[in-house]
Amino acid sequence: MSRLRGLVADTRPLANEHFRRLWVANIVTVIGAQLTVVAVPAQIYADTGSSAYVGLTGVFGLVPLVVFGLWGGALADVFDRRTILICTTIGLIVTSGLFWAQAAAGNTNVWVLLSLFSVQQAFFGVNQPTRSAVLPRLIEPELLPAANSLNMTVFMAGGIAGPLVAGALIPVFGLEWLYLIDTLTLLATLSAVVRLPRLPIEGVVAKAPGLRSVVEGFTYLRGQPVLMMSFVVDIIAMVFGMPRALFPEIADKSFDGNPEGGLAFAVLFAAIPAGSVIGGVFSGWVSRVSAQGRAVIACIVVWGVAMVGFGVAVGLAGEYDALRHTMLVVAVLMLVVGGAADMASAAFRSAMLQAAASDEVRGRLQGIFIVVVAGGPRIADVAHGAAAASVGTAAAAAGGGVLVVVGTVVAALVVPSFVRYRVTRPAVGKA
Repeated sequence: MSRLRGLVADTRPLANEHFRRLWVANIVTVIGAQLTVVAVPAQIYADTGSSAYVGLTGVFGLVPLVVFGLWGGALADVFDRRTILICTTIGLIVTSGLFWAQAAAGNTNVWVLLSLFSVQQAFFGVNQPTRSAVLPRLIEPELLPAANSLNMTVFMAGGIAGPLVAGALIPVFGLEWLYLIDTLTLLATLSAVVRLPRLPIEGVVAKAPGLRSVVEGFTYLRGQPVLMMSFVVDIIAMVFGMPRALFPEIADKSFDGNPEGGLAFAVLFAAIPAGSVIGGVFSGWVSRVSAQGRAVIACIVVWGVAMVGFGVAVGLAGEYDALRHTMLVVAVLMLVVGGAADMASAAFRSAMLQAAASDEVRGRLQGIFIVVVAGGPRIADVAHGAAAASVGTAAAAAGGGVLVVVGTVVAALVVPSFVRYRVTRPAVGKA
């Protein structure tokens, strides 16, 4: 029984009442947020009938997320972080309420919808680095990997449950109800952040949350090779190794031959989040790892090898019709393995960033983290799409996995201090 407890997720961070409230609130809030993630492109397509307009959500979402993610990190290094979380959560509630109001009023102006989406992503961009910067003030350093694993498990589970719930609710209740549910679920998060203690900055407070403050964050990062490498290896993993842009074509041409979706389409998109959830459920081991730098390298190499396996399975399915169903299972398993490895890597990298950075610059580094996490997969979409047009989906996916492995090994050799990075842990047997 003790061995099983050591395998499943480490729930000791939930003993902290503030973290527990935030985590429980996040369970319902993440599902609500995913309803809006589905509803916005669904409404745009219903109003315009154009995938090009739907594609604009990438621009209208990424630009404010980058700008306000960086600025939000600077804000989090100047003002009380509890106050910022309260203000941005209220902002998210108001924008979600406006989504509901425009849908209920029968709005068909796509620019109104895209503008609201941009405002929502701006509030999100400020909220997320602040929330991540708060975590080391609530949780002991040795429990940060476990806390990040718990948060990521909820986020990925919401990424699976939200679209499924949205797909079931839209035909029955309409889009406005999805927006309303998102609005109401955010009240749980507001209740949790209001009950946080005051969280002023420890150390030297930045003078003003402007461009200079953002630049100071990058300057600090440049002088911290271990933290810098935590970003570099994530960019390598995501830009070269995230094949999600290929899933529609792979599902159609390599597996079930259904250009409008179908089973293969659904399971391919669900596989990486499912792997992350499984990895989170069985993440008890992350709290016992001291050599976090080496663990990150190992996890990203596993991710790269899994993407190679995914590409090989896609290639075999395209070559041999008799193997299509078997290779679909193999391809999905490879994505699940990759998702679990990515979850562990992200938990360690987040913990390294939260523990190794000083409190007065932690918000700005979390802002950079949000930009990297959001931007990497979007760059990967462009890169994989272009590569697939030249060499095919199988070669693009497998080749990307090879580049992940090679790039990660090179990075480890260039900055050996990252591989040697360890955390000192107290004895946990009495915990």
